Amino acid sequence: MSRRFNTAGPCRPGIDYMIPAVSRLPEAPGLIDQEGYFVVHAPRQTGKTTTLQALADELTAAGRYAALLFSCETGRATGDDYGAAARAVLDRIRADAEDMLPADLRPPPWPQASEGTLIVEAFRAWAQACPRPLVLFLDEIDALQGQTLISVLSQLRDGYRGRPNRFPASVVLCGLRDVRDYKAASGGDSSRLGTSSPFNIKLESLRLGDFTPDEVAALYAQHTADTGQVFTPDAVDRAVELTAGQPWLVNALAREIVEKIAVPTSESITVGHVEQAKERLILARATHLDSLAAKLAEHRVRRVLEPVLAGTLPELDPYDDDLSYTRDLGLITPKLPVRVANPIYHEVIARVLTANSEAQVLADPRAFVRSDGTLDFGLLLREFADFWTEHADVLVRGIVYHEVAPQLVFMAFLQRVVNGDGHVTREYGVGRGRIDLHIRWPYTASDGKRHWQREAIELKVRHPGDTDPLRRALTQLDSYLDRLNLPTGTIVIFDRRPDAPPVHKRTHIDTVTSPAGRAITVLRA
Repeated sequence: MSRRFNTAGPCRPGIDYMIPAVSRLPEAPGLIDQEGYFVVHAPRQTGKTTTLQALADELTAAGRYAALLFSCETGRATGDDYGAAARAVLDRIRADAEDMLPADLRPPPWPQASEGTLIVEAFRAWAQACPRPLVLFLDEIDALQGQTLISVLSQLRDGYRGRPNRFPASVVLCGLRDVRDYKAASGGDSSRLGTSSPFNIKLESLRLGDFTPDEVAALYAQHTADTGQVFTPDAVDRAVELTAGQPWLVNALAREIVEKIAVPTSESITVGHVEQAKERLILARATHLDSLAAKLAEHRVRRVLEPVLAGTLPELDPYDDDLSYTRDLGLITPKLPVRVANPIYHEVIARVLTANSEAQVLADPRAFVRSDGTLDFGLLLREFADFWTEHADVLVRGIVYHEVAPQLVFMAFLQRVVNGDGHVTREYGVGRGRIDLHIRWPYTASDGKRHWQREAIELKVRHPGDTDPLRRALTQLDSYLDRLNLPTGTIVIFDRRPDAPPVHKRTHIDTVTSPAGRAITVLRA
């Protein structure tokens, strides 16, 4: 049986396509050889457990170490009863050791100890009894909170000086965040430790990154080796572009193509298949995408994402906790400048935030299709102008992301008309105060061939105190049109000044000439 693209839980060797653990965490073996205690962190669904399990298996199989990955998740429900949490974790260790380690490497009976020293005494007894240096991977360490977390970290620090013969030679903490960002209090309190002091023996903090383009190609090549079905180079490149290497998305796109769309293995997988899979994933809002979408309403996420979606720069300190939290969720890129992590997340975020507005759009998409199959874009703009004039105040008030509400309403209208047949690509010009939209509409021409009608739109907002943004918008749009190789485009300017004319008086459509000599349609609303 051929292997599969996995999107649920850790990958299994021989069953799922996998990227070798060492290539994803090349620094880890060296740190373990140094008897280092270190941290590995990354957003959910990036392959942490898969990578660390593979690394533990490799270390044990090589014969030099006894390595075990175990989850601290069982200690979550105990709250601040750190004795109960320690016993739950130790029970998990014993069960996993029986499954994963040969008998001579498994832990001895745990010694009697006070509740505050259960972990340190258990690890000490195991290290002394084990014929090899002990390496422990504490997965989901940040499931522990409050005094339970502090107790575990402190006990690890207390035993550290006894390594490698009287305590584990290397300990790796694995979670969503770095040590200083672990929650210091239980329950819903988002405060952090703010320091690594309970674990100041940490040698390094490693962030498990997304797949590189070469790793995406290597993963897809495993499918080709098993089945003979080829991913064309353009298809691989498009998958890299859409996912930015996010491991769950990379696997989910391929699984959608291979299993759900079920492209015959005799056919190559093309860019068209990748685009179709992307649309299906977004519309289905699979578990991973849905869990991210659920975070958008949180104030701390909105505080980071709202200015990004508006095309402005978030006024946040690089060490701001909300920024770290949103980054650790995987919603934004790990490095500055702040931007949404990948184009698929772009689309999911936009569709989630525009869902309520889109439900208010009663326009029939078929009314905008001409007899020759092309999209009547002029009619679309006129209909939106009427829709905005009638419903603007109600719709804007109903959107939580208030700073970007008008743009979201426009995108909702556009999505209602175009969705199903055409595609809308969104680009947020962070720091440039703009959102660029690229519409691609398929139609069959008189020659019987399939063609694509393309339209480019730039969205701008005029805030209180701003001068008219039209001149700058024209220059920016010229640049965007040059990149898309289009002869003309559209600018939509929303006026949000308190002293602006009433919406029914200021909403109108004009044609102007850009600095490059293009005829540009301008909708003021």
